[in-house]
Amino acid sequence: MSAKPTVVVTRRLPDAVESELSRDFDAKLNRDDTPLGAEGLKDALTNADAVLCTVTDKLTAEVLDADPLRARLLANFGVGFNHIDVEAAKQRGLAVSNTPDVLTDATADIAMTLLLMITRRTGEGERHLRAGQWTGWRPTHMLGTQVSGKTLGLVGFGRIARAVAQRAHGGFGMKILYHDPFPPPPDVSKALGAESRDSLEAMLGESDFVSLHCPATTETRHLMNADRLGQMRPHAYLVNTARGDVVDEAALVDALKAKKIAGAGLDVFEKEPQVTEALKTMEQVVLLPHLGSATTETRVAMGMRALENLRLFFAGKPLRDKVA
Repeated sequence: MSAKPTVVVTRRLPDAVESELSRDFDAKLNRDDTPLGAEGLKDALTNADAVLCTVTDKLTAEVLDADPLRARLLANFGVGFNHIDVEAAKQRGLAVSNTPDVLTDATADIAMTLLLMITRRTGEGERHLRAGQWTGWRPTHMLGTQVSGKTLGLVGFGRIARAVAQRAHGGFGMKILYHDPFPPPPDVSKALGAESRDSLEAMLGESDFVSLHCPATTETRHLMNADRLGQMRPHAYLVNTARGDVVDEAALVDALKAKKIAGAGLDVFEKEPQVTEALKTMEQVVLLPHLGSATTETRVAMGMRALENLRLFFAGKPLRDKVA
C-alpha cells in the first residue's frame, strides 16, 4: 500500500506536471486522455483521496453523491469552476481549489486575437487563399474594420479584462469602457485609461467592440440575450473568452443574420464541445476550440498551481486558491 495520497487526474496534463504529480502522490494518470464521464468520476471520488479535475468534468450534485466518498479535495485545473456544483461539494465535505492568476495573459492574448481576426477578416482570408480563390491584390478586396482608436467595452473588469484593457489601450489607443457590479478602485481604472458605466446597456450602446470577462453563474447565464445583443451597435463585434453559456447562442445567430451586430469571435460555446451549426456557416464569425489558456507556459503553470494546492491540502495547510 502506498503511503502517498491517491490523486486521480482526469485528463492528460503537460509532462512536467505529471512527473511532479507522480513523484509526490500516488497519481492515477489518464494516459489516453478520454473524459471519465459521470461513472468514471464517481469511481474516482470513491477510490482516491483527491481528484485533479478540469472544465470537461461535470461534477454535478448527482456525481458528488458518490458513496462511499473517499475524496476530500477537488483540485480544479482552471480558474472557472461552473462545472462543479460547489454547494454540493461543501455539503459532502469536499474542499475545492482553482488556478487563478497564471492564465491571465494567455487568455487576454486570445481575446485580442479574436478581436483582430474578426475585424480584419483573417480567418475568411486564409480560407479564401487556401481554396485557390485569391487572384491578387486589389484596392477593394476583403476590406475590414480598423481597431485602433475605437471603443472597447468590457463586461466585467477582473484580472483578464484588465489585461485586455492594457493591450487595447496601450497598444491600439482604444477607448476603454467597462461595466462591473464590483468595480476596482478608481486608480486602477485610471491607470488603464478605463471608464466605468453604471449599466451594461449603456456600455453596450457606446462600444464598437464588446468583450466578455464575467464568471459563469446563474445570474450571468444568457447575459448576452436577444435584448442585450439588440443594445449593441450594428457595426459592433462581440468577443467571448469567458464561458459559453454567458451568451444565448440562438439569439446570437438571430442577431448576426439580422445584421443587428457585425460579427463575433468565440473561444467558448454554450454546449461545448458542440457548436451551433449556423455559426459554422457564417464568415463574419471566428470560432476557436477553447484556446484561451493554450500555451505550454500557461498550462504548465496551471498544473503547478493545482499541484501546490494538493501539496498544501495534504500537509494540513490552508489552500492557496480556496473556492470552497
